[in-house]
Amino acid sequence: MSAAISIAAGGAFMAGLGFLLAALLGLANRRLYVFEDPRIAAVENMLPHSNCGACGAPGCRQFAELLVQGTKDPGLCTVGKPEELASIATYLGVTVGEHERSVARLACAGGNHVARKRAHYAGLSACRAAQLVSGGGKGCVWGCLGLGDCATVCDFKAITMDDHELPVVDESLCTACGDCVDVCPRKLFSLQPLGHRLWVACANQEKGPAAESECAVICDGCGRCAVDAAPELIRIENNLAIIDYTKNHTASPSAIERCRTGAIVWWGEGGVKYGREAITITRKESLPIG
Repeated sequence: MSAAISIAAGGAFMAGLGFLLAALLGLANRRLYVFEDPRIAAVENMLPHSNCGACGAPGCRQFAELLVQGTKDPGLCTVGKPEELASIATYLGVTVGEHERSVARLACAGGNHVARKRAHYAGLSACRAAQLVSGGGKGCVWGCLGLGDCATVCDFKAITMDDHELPVVDESLCTACGDCVDVCPRKLFSLQPLGHRLWVACANQEKGPAAESECAVICDGCGRCAVDAAPELIRIENNLAIIDYTKNHTASPSAIERCRTGAIVWWGEGGVKYGREAITITRKESLPIG
């Protein structure tokens, strides 16, 4: 009889404990419950799920939260199709918003047919690795190493390597996610609004015959572009032309016309345009090492 009583008492205790825990969980659920606007999930489902970060949020879920809060507008999503963004705007009762697209631009035009290599690099095929080993052997310490880390990290296939080991950005595919900016050990990529037509495709800060012998298309700091451009649009700093994009409304192709190396260019709808005095590059093969 005592054993049966003990078992019954144990069962009752466990049942009571279970009831108490259930009650505590129910109370905690009511006290700690955080309301989540159901529109967040709906908006997230309308987004492209690329999680590229180009909108300024770390992912589409976080961007959806900001859209519902009203602190961002759908137009900041550079990956979404216009009809998708319009659907989000209609659902939330807001405007899509107008934002100028940005794309990745490379501050180098020194492919292996115009820029010299002083040594053969035989290490890990990655720009970051080459940078640690005497810069991968490239003569210009400012130039692109050409091993394609940027193309590797681009999830949108917007960057390819050309025949001269130089990255080429397909602006129609670029989402301005910034991965290429982060991965380049020489910081040659930057995100630029499409309206920034005037561009210096060089980062060289050395001047003189020694620098010019390393690359045929470097900016040599001659200052012709600064003279030909609108006042204060371009300045020469550390032997390199620097564009003040706060004065971008004054930019015109006239600034590139006398650049003999073609280091400063004009991006138009038909592609990149070089000045009338820019050298014509006819060499197709790589320059010899040394």
